[in-house]
Parts: sequence; structure tokens; C-alpha cells
Amino acid sequence: MGVPNNAGTIVVVLVLSILCNGVPSLGTTFNVGGSDGWGLTGDYKSWSKGKTFKVGDTLVFKYPDGHTVNEVSESDYNSCTAANSITSDSSGTTTVALKTAGNHYFICSSAGHCANGMKLAVNVVKDSGSPTPSSPAADATSTSPSTPPKKGSSSSAAASLPLVPWLAMISLVAAVMI
Repeated sequence: MGVPNNAGTIVVVLVLSILCNGVPSLGTTFNVGGSDGWGLTGDYKSWSKGKTFKVGDTLVFKYPDGHTVNEVSESDYNSCTAANSITSDSSGTTTVALKTAGNHYFICSSAGHCANGMKLAVNVVKDSGSPTPSSPAADATSTSPSTPPKKGSSSSAAASLPLVPWLAMISLVAAVMI
């Protein structure tokens, strides 16, 4: 008899290896404020309570004209100051990819909005597989500023990065099958 074809065995081993390692986390998209969006009527402490924000997740701020989304430092968050914003956008839909662990702070820079509660603090954790609820205990917590996109930009390209290894694996499996 001839030599058995091992291509099928290789494919099965690769598929089982992938399944045993689990499916990668593609991140969760959070619509800030839920169906109400980003506005003066939101209670963002309550909205974020109990949610786990992980590196790779995305925040989507949806809001009408007259509002902004500014990522700021902890001290600027506490004083509602946008003069030194890390990022700023007023497009009506702002997407923020959470790229680094630590506390991230967002405010609306329109006059009086932040002081009236239009501000959000989130604690971003590394995706370790075991969820830890996000709970910025108070407005004053330590910060590790994120590496921001350019001012005015709103990119969620980082959310698609975990797909790259999987696309490479699929290509490898396809090559083995041919």
C-alpha cells in the first residue's frame, strides 16, 4: 500500500489547537449612556457601574450638536477643564479604542456641561480572562493616560487587530489543505 495522506490529520490537529486555546477576545463595544447616549441627562457613574472595560474594548459616544468628547487627565476631569485635552471631538459620534490599562477620563467641554455631570471615568483592565468590574470609586482616582489618536479623530481600527493572527492561521490551514 501507499503512504497515508497526513494533510487531513494536520488540519484536524490545527483546528483542535485553535479550539483548545479559545477564541480571542475581539473586544466589547460600549455605547456610552446606553440608548440615551452622551448628553446632559446621563448619569455616567451609574451607567459605568458594574461594567468591565478591558484593553481592546471600544467606547462609542453618540450626541447631538453642542456637545464634545474630550479625553482629559484626572486633574482636568476633577476640575472640568478641557484646555489640555488629550483628544477632542465634536462630530456627533466619537469612537474611542481603549488601548491601555488604567483610568481614562472623558468630559464635555461645552460651558457648564461637565460641571452638571457630563463626564465619565472608566477603569480599563488588561484582558486576563477573568472579569473584574469597573468601578472608579470616586472622581479622584489615579490615571495612566492612554496613547490617544490625533485630535478630532475617532478610530476603532485597534479593535480589528486581534483578527490578524486568526487570518494568518486560516491562511495556513487553507495552504495545508491544498
